[in-house]
Amino acid sequence: MKGSKWLNFLLAVAVSAQAVTMAVNGSRDNSDAADAANEGSTTIDDIMTRSSIRSYTSQDVTDGQVDTLLRAAMAAPTAGNRQPWAFIVIRDRSVKDSLVTIGRAKSVAKAPVAIVVCGDLRKAYKDDGRDFWVEDASAASENILLAAHSMGLGAVWCGVYPKTDRVDHYKQVLGIPDSIVPLNVIAIGHPAVPSRPKDKYKLEVIHQNRW
Repeated sequence: MKGSKWLNFLLAVAVSAQAVTMAVNGSRDNSDAADAANEGSTTIDDIMTRSSIRSYTSQDVTDGQVDTLLRAAMAAPTAGNRQPWAFIVIRDRSVKDSLVTIGRAKSVAKAPVAIVVCGDLRKAYKDDGRDFWVEDASAASENILLAAHSMGLGAVWCGVYPKTDRVDHYKQVLGIPDSIVPLNVIAIGHPAVPSRPKDKYKLEVIHQNRW
C-alpha cells in the first residue's frame, strides 16, 4: 500500500514537471512571436513615419553612421543582380556649396554630409533594359532614407537625373566620368525640427486585378 502511494506521488510530480515545461515553452513561443511582431512593427513604423528633413543641427554624422547607410543602400534589390550603382560621400562644405548653385538642393549645403547616388552604365544592361539602373539606384536611395530615419537621422532626396543641366553640373563639380550618371543627392544630418510624415494613402489609386 505504501509502495502504491509512493508510485502515485512520483507520477504526480512527473505530470507537474511536464506541465511546467509546456507552460515555459509556450511562453517562450509566444514571446518569440511577439518579438517577431515587434520587429515587423518597427520596420512598418519607420516606413510610415519617415519624412523629408531639410533642416539640421550642427551635430556631425559619424563615419560609422555613413558606413551603415551605404551598407543599407547596397542591400537593395537590383535587376539581374547587376548592382549598377556608385556613391559619392561629400563632407567638404565648398563642394556642397558648389552643388546647390543649381536645382532645388539648398538642404545639401546645410547638411553635415551628403551622398550622391549614381548609376554606373558600365554595369547596366546593354539592351532596352538599360534604364533599369534608375530603378536599382532609386531602391538604394530609399534604403538610405529609411536607414537614416531608423538611426534617428534626417534626410531628404534631391533629384538630379533626368534634368540635363543638373546632371552636367554635378558631373563638372564632382569630376564624374561619362559612364556614371548622378541620379540624386541625399542630404543627411540630425533633424533640427520634428519629423512630420504625410498621410499619402488614397483608395482611388488602387485597382484590383485590372485597371
